Formats: sequence, structure tokens, C-alpha cells
Amino acid sequence: MKISNKDFEFVTEFAMHNAAIVLEPGKEYLVESRLSPLAKENGCETLEEYVAKLRVEASMSVMHRAAIDALTTNETLFFRDFKPFEMLRKEIIPELIENRRKLRRLNIWSAASSTGQEPYSLAMLLREHFPELNDWHVTIVGTDISQSALEKAKAGIFNQFEVNRGLPAPMLFKYFDSADGKWIIKKEVRDTVDFKPLNLIQSWPIFPPLDLVLIRNVLIYFDVETKTSILNKIGACVQPNGRLLLGSSESTVGMDTGWKPLDYEDSTAYELAS
Repeated sequence: MKISNKDFEFVTEFAMHNAAIVLEPGKEYLVESRLSPLAKENGCETLEEYVAKLRVEASMSVMHRAAIDALTTNETLFFRDFKPFEMLRKEIIPELIENRRKLRRLNIWSAASSTGQEPYSLAMLLREHFPELNDWHVTIVGTDISQSALEKAKAGIFNQFEVNRGLPAPMLFKYFDSADGKWIIKKEVRDTVDFKPLNLIQSWPIFPPLDLVLIRNVLIYFDVETKTSILNKIGACVQPNGRLLLGSSESTVGMDTGWKPLDYEDSTAYELAS
């Protein structure tokens, strides 16, 4: 199905208003590929018919949420990019343990966590390398705008292709059970992560004081104003000596956020300037 210029303009405004997703000219093919299945599901023979229905739907109706879900990129994998997780294992988590030893508490937020591979990777990393945290109060919260992604994350069920992407074989056999060609993350790991819906450009829930925030490979979809707003809101939630991780192609350059880079051996993290 092809989309007209007029309808593409509406979809770009719709995506920006509801999710701060920037769809630049030239992305018509992406909109066509992602909304065409929804058009068929809603009995529409053309995208023009489907967009016409979107125009008259109440704000954030079921149809609106499905469209935002489809336009959201949910690309993820276990231990994505590898180096940030090495930095967490060798540098950041040991630092946080030392700084929080009296409180014996760690609060971690994985933002835009999609189908859960990132927060589950964090949970496995802590279990594998930091057994002393078993006696601490550790929370890992994974949030995403996509309801379908959150449902999959909560279920903790992945196919062979998904577990082959980044997950070391020893961890697969240690932390997953196999059933009917699927891999199910063990309950003790699944229960470590609390998944919640969150639209980064709308109001946020009250977080406990955060020690570590991962918001990786999502800011690239936002304009500078939205990025700055999100990073400032994160800064208001993070404890002193807390750490922020961005995607490898993301940075705080050119934004007045108070975050400064910390270069480790394997990657870069951020802390608030004192």
C-alpha cells in the first residue's frame, strides 16, 4: 500500500505529537510497511482509508496505540553492543556497590526496553558476577511505550533466533528452560525485572532514587529539544554518583543537561556534573 503526501504529513505529526518520533521525508516506505498490516486488520483496502480512520479516532484509542506501536522501532538483543556490559561488569557495578555499601540498595532503570532483552541481560549479569547483591535490595525496571513489546517481555519467552543474538550459550542453558522450540527465562530471573508502560514524552511515574539508567538507542529518534528534556528529567531522578548509559551513536554534545562523559576502558558512561 502506498501513502499520499497529505497522509504522510498527518502520520509524521501524529507520531511526533504522541511519541516524539521524528519521521523525516524519505521515510514513506517505513510508514507504508508498518501501517499496511494494520490497515488490512481494520478492513481498509488502502492506507488512505486507514489514515482517515486514524484522523477521527479519539486520542490514544486502541487504534491510535496500535499505530504508535507499529511506528516504534523495537530492535533489541541480549547484551547489545557487548562493550557497555563489559564496562558495567568491570567498572560501573563495582563502583556502585562500593558507593552504596551502607544502604545495600540498587535501583536500575532500563528505558525503552522493548521486548526485555536489555533488563534481562542486566539481571543475568548481576547474578553471574555479583553474588553479594543477593543480600541487597536490587530493583530493575524495564519500561516501553509498546504494549505488545511489554507483554512479550513479561512472558520472557524467546525463539531460537532471539536467544542466538548476543546471548552466550552457557547463560542460555543456565538461565533458560526449553519447551516446544522456545526458550523461557527462569522464574527467578524473570521476577527480578518489573516491566511497566511509559511514554518518555508524557508524565513519568515516581521512581525511587536511581543508581543506573540505560536509555540506549532511543534518543536518536527524537529532536534535540525532546532529547534535552528527557535527559534533564533523568537527571532529576538519579542519585549522586549515579550513572547513565546511552547508545554508541548517542551523546549529550550540544545539549544543556548537566551530564558529562566518563571514559572507561570499554565504553563511555555519563554522570551529573557536581
